[in-house]
Amino acid sequence: MTYKMNIAGLERDLPICPVDDELSIAAFVIFGDIELTEACARELLKLMPECDYMIAPEAKAIPLIYEMAKQSGRNDYFLARKTPKLYMEGVFEATVKSITTQGEQKLYMDGADAKQMCGKRVVLIDDVISTGESMEVLESLVNKAGGIVVGRMAVLAEGKAADRDDILFLKKLPLFNADGTVKE
Repeated sequence: MTYKMNIAGLERDLPICPVDDELSIAAFVIFGDIELTEACARELLKLMPECDYMIAPEAKAIPLIYEMAKQSGRNDYFLARKTPKLYMEGVFEATVKSITTQGEQKLYMDGADAKQMCGKRVVLIDDVISTGESMEVLESLVNKAGGIVVGRMAVLAEGKAADRDDILFLKKLPLFNADGTVKE
């Protein structure tokens, strides 16, 4: 089963994947789709508030934030990592439970990145906002770093996230019943 969707002027078939016996989601995977990544970045940049930096959670938002940085002429962006790396110093963490990841996961920020964003305007970027948990943990990391969150953005807002007035997104993505029909 798939869900046909027009995103940033491009038509894509998103596979419908079961979460549990009553809920399914349409999987939006930007990896490997350069045309879609470029188009989504271009459209999100039109909505992006004035900022000094952008940050995204690892991993699905990486091509998107890279392309947004490239198209906007920025030379850098930040990532909240899923695991701390040897080169990271002064690492701190926050915990998130995502609808697409089983169990809790942690996101980590490099202390050097935190120093750079301290006192700066930061926009949070993700591919899809569903429960908002990933955005909340990303915001927590930025706050711990002393950054000032000035925007929350995603390509798609899933389910009730589309009703929020604190996020900017390109398109609403519905939730689905187990049989693949759109939840009302």
